[in-house]
Amino acid sequence: MKKKSLAACAMVLMFGLAAVSQTPAGPKHHVVFQLSEPDGPAWNSLIIHVTNMREAFAKDGGSEVEVVFFAAGLNMLRKTNTAYEERLKKLADSGVTLSACQNAMRLMNVKTEDLFPFASQVDSGIAELARKQEAGWAYIH
Repeated sequence: MKKKSLAACAMVLMFGLAAVSQTPAGPKHHVVFQLSEPDGPAWNSLIIHVTNMREAFAKDGGSEVEVVFFAAGLNMLRKTNTAYEERLKKLADSGVTLSACQNAMRLMNVKTEDLFPFASQVDSGIAELARKQEAGWAYIH
């Protein structure tokens, strides 16, 4: 009886370990960027840095990335900003979360329909950055 119980326990353990080892792990790297600068070199640099970082991390466990836009940086997500639309959409399509600060939206009278459809929203840009840091994300300014 003991041998059968022991064998049954061993089988359950083996199947449990096999199931765990087959569970895909999430991305290894978690990075949140901030953009609060007005149009200029910072906007172009942001896209270049995020793209380059994701390419490097693709070889090293993958990445989860969010960019938080507030203050003057919020304008980068506006539909009137056609110069960056295609490149931002490419980032969003690759899995990068592009988050508009709702506080900045209120202060600047920006409505949801004024933003690119691929933009998401967070209640507070600064709070979102703090939440991500508390959760262990790397913070890039």
